[in-house]
Amino acid sequence: MRTGLSATSLSATGLSATTRSHGQSTALVPVILCGGTGTRLWPLSRATYPKQYWPLAAGSDDTLLQQTQRRLEGLPGLAAPLLICNEDHRFIVAEQMRQIGVEPAAILLEPIGRNTAPAVAVAALQATAQGEDPLLLVLAADHVIRDAERFRATVAAGLEAAAGGALVTFGIVPTAPETGYGYIEAAGSLTSGEGCGPVPIARFVEKPERATAEAFLATGRFTWNSGMFLFRASAILSELERLAPEVVSACRAALEHDSPDLDFLRLEREAFAGCPNVAIDVAVMEKTDRGAVLPLEAGWSDVGSWSALWDTSDHDAQGNVLRGRVISQDSRNCYLRSEHRLVVGLGVEDLVVVETDDVVLVAHRDRAQEVKTVVGVLERQGARESKAHRKIYRPWGSYDGITEGDRWQVKKIVVNPGASLSLQMHHHRAEHWVVVQGTALVEKDGQQELVGENQSTYIPLGSRHRLTNPGKIPVEMIEVQSGPYLGEDDIVRFEDRYGRSDQRAEQPLMSP
Repeated sequence: MRTGLSATSLSATGLSATTRSHGQSTALVPVILCGGTGTRLWPLSRATYPKQYWPLAAGSDDTLLQQTQRRLEGLPGLAAPLLICNEDHRFIVAEQMRQIGVEPAAILLEPIGRNTAPAVAVAALQATAQGEDPLLLVLAADHVIRDAERFRATVAAGLEAAAGGALVTFGIVPTAPETGYGYIEAAGSLTSGEGCGPVPIARFVEKPERATAEAFLATGRFTWNSGMFLFRASAILSELERLAPEVVSACRAALEHDSPDLDFLRLEREAFAGCPNVAIDVAVMEKTDRGAVLPLEAGWSDVGSWSALWDTSDHDAQGNVLRGRVISQDSRNCYLRSEHRLVVGLGVEDLVVVETDDVVLVAHRDRAQEVKTVVGVLERQGARESKAHRKIYRPWGSYDGITEGDRWQVKKIVVNPGASLSLQMHHHRAEHWVVVQGTALVEKDGQQELVGENQSTYIPLGSRHRLTNPGKIPVEMIEVQSGPYLGEDDIVRFEDRYGRSDQRAEQPLMSP
């Protein structure tokens, strides 16, 4: 059992006293980790647009990422967030923050996934780069927390201990002997609610068998490991230097050789790739003598499967969760979701039915976690549906592959107000553009023209061209491509306001 912190020492140091005596910042910086692909929520969640960027929680149009940021409003000392994401999702993250009026302190781009210890190390190094030492509130972007007020109260209850040097983790008060979560054992009894503070950690336990989980719950000392943390930047850096120095050295090198990219900070690939792939729990929390757990009872879920989403959603009188264009008759305990077409549930029970633009999933609710095995099969087959939706989001808007044939395909393209596609050309295809909404400014071989609704233009093979939306409403157009090769890697970029090079255009599923 750890002996470095006692329950008394955790509560003895007040936040304001610590600030006065050490000159440390009282700023509370959210560190929102936006990685992960959420394959167990396929076909909605996919690599190009995973679950954290979808509105999944009941009663809200906000995405899980947006809700993660919004539920922090009202916390003392709240500062602008640091967001860490896959570089391919950078424009999605920036746009979703813009939609809720939040300007991040930085959006850090990981060139390759390296788990949570490197992400936390990078955030702590970035937060202390100007000599500050804020509190860091580390959160996953893909959690559902139904009671935001209770969540804020619990975070506030951990501020004193964190300011005094404790590494606080939030343990979810168990509602059942779940075997799919890791557990945290406290060194003493746990109570949640107003006035309760963190308790020193005795140990972490990996996912147990059911009988063991039942025994854990009977003691009153165990919580689920949520992966949410609160600590000073200097405190976590100190423990990382002591317990996982190779993580800090690699992350420091990645930041020292970073490259600004518009509003983003791109970590240097080679240095970051050399960082160990390790979770912060394993690298630090399981070994430190400064760990403390604070019980959280606020309707938490990691939305790890469709059945978990059914559990945390509001049900109708028959136990169903209905989303989108859905009709249910004499159906019970189902999750029915439509993104486009009508879904009808008639006389069915305990099913998950999810309709997207290119896939329909039908599964028994008890087997919903097995969806990830289907994704594995599709990946081995090289199927596009394993990673991407038909609709692809880009910094300027989106495109949607409507239909295709031999040597031709049709797309719907939406360009946001003020946005512009790159100046580009194609070696193997020509394009016809028909504007159906808004007014487009089209550049072809140095000549410009305005193309309005119900007007069209032709882009010959080899022509240098660009489309810009100069107006205040989105431009929607239908693009008809024809030629012997129609792949997205047939793009040569000459100019791009979003910093995408011609080499990046060679990657599959890149934008026009």
